[in-house]
Amino acid sequence: MDERAALARIADLVPAAGDDAAVLGESVVTIDMLHDRTDFPAGTTRYTQGWRAVGASLSDVAAMGATATGAVAVYGAPTFDPTDLEAFVRGASDVCDRVGAEYVGGDLDDTDEFTTATTALGETATPVHRSGAQPGDVVCVTGELGRSAAALDAFESGDAERGNELFQFTPRVAAGRALGPHATAMMDSSDGLARSLHQLAEASDCGFSVERGRIPVFDGVDFDTGTTFGEDFELVCTLPPEAVDDVETDVSLSVIGEVTESRILLDGDPLADEGYTH
Repeated sequence: MDERAALARIADLVPAAGDDAAVLGESVVTIDMLHDRTDFPAGTTRYTQGWRAVGASLSDVAAMGATATGAVAVYGAPTFDPTDLEAFVRGASDVCDRVGAEYVGGDLDDTDEFTTATTALGETATPVHRSGAQPGDVVCVTGELGRSAAALDAFESGDAERGNELFQFTPRVAAGRALGPHATAMMDSSDGLARSLHQLAEASDCGFSVERGRIPVFDGVDFDTGTTFGEDFELVCTLPPEAVDDVETDVSLSVIGEVTESRILLDGDPLADEGYTH
């Protein structure tokens, strides 16, 4: 089974799951695991690994419309090189500082392959779920899609400095907080826009009609890659049309289409459920 099949298999056993983060009272909590072999191209620094790993969990907090409060991480490596360990912690701390949260520690373990598991916490009295989109809402994305694809191209071409720069994304916590009071459904784009739309449609029992010309793609990345590669950590949300002008965020917000009764269409044609698979 891939990750989606595994999640479907255990859905009935964990009915509280299904969003980017779990809701416990007015707290949200999420956990992620990343590996050297599958998540960090050659040339990725330990600083960037700490930043990106914790940032991925902070992105889940953002997708709930919550204020990020803190994060912890497991650091597993074949050896505990002091320079690498300190660089990882600095990266984890700096991405938390970027969004007003605090990195408060974690755990260490011996592993054959560098592996990190991260948990982020947040607070909100009104979490945004994936299940509230309604026909007539508009669908929006923050930022640009394809940044991580551009980073991978940089690593593969030998430009590790550029690759690390692009991998150090800013989690959209501020945007999530601003969207939270208005959004009817929201998630992050870590699996790619196309797959995110399918996941939102399944959760909300709706469809989407989006337009290619309105979807913002990172410079130098082709459209198909930008919408399916994933690992971008932008926000995908639905809003009542009248709320768009009321949303004030520190990043750009693009209206890319609307919520419909059924089917997921790009310029009138079916949009395949294609994206990042763990």
